[in-house]
Amino acid sequence: MLEKFFLDRDDALLVVVDIQERLARVMEERDVVVNNCLHLVELARLHSIPIVVTEQYPKGLGPTLPEITDALGDTGPVEKITFSCCGEAGFLEKVRSAGRKKIILTGMETHVCVLQTALDLMKDGYTVHLVEDAVTSRRRENKETALRFLRDAGCVVTCTETVLFQILERAGTDEFKSIARRIK
Repeated sequence: MLEKFFLDRDDALLVVVDIQERLARVMEERDVVVNNCLHLVELARLHSIPIVVTEQYPKGLGPTLPEITDALGDTGPVEKITFSCCGEAGFLEKVRSAGRKKIILTGMETHVCVLQTALDLMKDGYTVHLVEDAVTSRRRENKETALRFLRDAGCVVTCTETVLFQILERAGTDEFKSIARRIK
């Protein structure tokens, strides 16, 4: 039972859902969420944790924010029109091919695409660590409702620094120093 609460760099995958220009523009927690997502992307890059990024109907909502795209390097997005990322075959292909069973989930909007993706991933046998300070909705109440819903459904609801330090495991390493500089 406790196993689901542990994160290991060798069994984790980071999923960044729909952090796009037109969507981000209307999010009151935009800056915090983007910053925390950037911390998690850096962690993933330092520890060779695979990253899957999605874009919901980019023709209408625009591309992924430039700061996220820059941090991702050559990791391109999976375009989708379904609310659950799992409804897009290209997404599940990437997730399955990584061979990881623990998903670190971030993105927009918590009560729509993030929620539906989390449920489908859990249904497919994955453990989902939903990073509550790296997800957002236009309305705070919708985010809070989604967080309660997902915790009740079996998600591990966590925060950015908890994920960072679970993966880092110890101080004094180059990776720790890099992340410590980011979060100060």
